[in-house]
Amino acid sequence: MSTREGVAPMSYQIKPLLKLCSLACASVLISSLSSCGIPADGSSLGELRGTVMEVPIPKPDLVLTDTEGELYDLRAETDGYLSLVFFGYTNCPDVCPVHMATLAGVFDELAPEVRDAMKVIFVSTDPERDTPDRLRQWLRAYHPSFLGLRGEMETINAALAEMKLPGVAVVPGQHGSEPIIGHPSAVLAFGRDGLARVRYPFGVRRADWVNDLPLLLGESP
Repeated sequence: MSTREGVAPMSYQIKPLLKLCSLACASVLISSLSSCGIPADGSSLGELRGTVMEVPIPKPDLVLTDTEGELYDLRAETDGYLSLVFFGYTNCPDVCPVHMATLAGVFDELAPEVRDAMKVIFVSTDPERDTPDRLRQWLRAYHPSFLGLRGEMETINAALAEMKLPGVAVVPGQHGSEPIIGHPSAVLAFGRDGLARVRYPFGVRRADWVNDLPLLLGESP
């Protein structure tokens, strides 16, 4: 395999990749799998295809800045909405663009009343390179309703710890290549009551989202 100028040969990239694999494995092992979900009111609304967590996670107390430079209080701004929260970065080579592209396709299939009751929040784990303009344009290329947030890494890592997710790991680039940012690979679905009961790992299918989102809102898919 040929290497581009400024990109380290594969032998120099094995250790960073092993670190990222360990981070991804830790993220996957946080919660156990379950075949069905229980909505906020305790009734069964049907089978959920996401990973149902044994212990619900409260929405973090997190205030960041949106791409317009305005403060965004995650709890207050998403109160009463089904909120899909993901931590990633625009230079991500795989996980982030796949998640966003999948969700964009899902939004096109949802009924308007379901779509209007949801918010997709993308929190940058690389705020230095993810400028407001870059983050805004990157997200709008997927869907105009997707919202990007930025903030200090200390604040973001504190929120990840609050949600019992792995913190951000920066692996320096080798021989002039860009750094690799390790981050949680799952999307958390916070219900309208502010609790996340289901998570969606990397590789979740569009059909799974289309099935689950109406159920999480208490509607028929």
